[in-house]
Amino acid sequence: MGAWYRRRDCFAFCRDISSTSALGNAGQLNYSASKAGVIGMTKTAAKELGAKGVNVNAIAPGMIWTDMMKNMPPETIKQMDDMLPFIVPMNRKGSPLDIANLALFLASDESSFITGQIIFCDGGMKM
Repeated sequence: MGAWYRRRDCFAFCRDISSTSALGNAGQLNYSASKAGVIGMTKTAAKELGAKGVNVNAIAPGMIWTDMMKNMPPETIKQMDDMLPFIVPMNRKGSPLDIANLALFLASDESSFITGQIIFCDGGMKM
């Protein structure tokens, strides 16, 4: 569901959803509905826990080059690569490190005034 991060004198909670959940995809009604539920939970938890010093945010990753993607059929990967310039303004797939760096920021003192946010780490795909 998510991960708790302990900062010096407070906590941060980060959930992982998907950038495509905000776009809607044909044939993925159940997927989009479940992600919308996580967004609602994130915002509600942020309101309920904010006064206790707990920050609650969600990361919405886009097209991230993971082992799951690497194991797709080569023709599927080629189709995705061909579409990339048209759907991702930064014209590249993200890496797990992109997501990890955002999670580390959200768990750091530098993000102590950020809560209840859905942060898209998708190279601009959702723009």
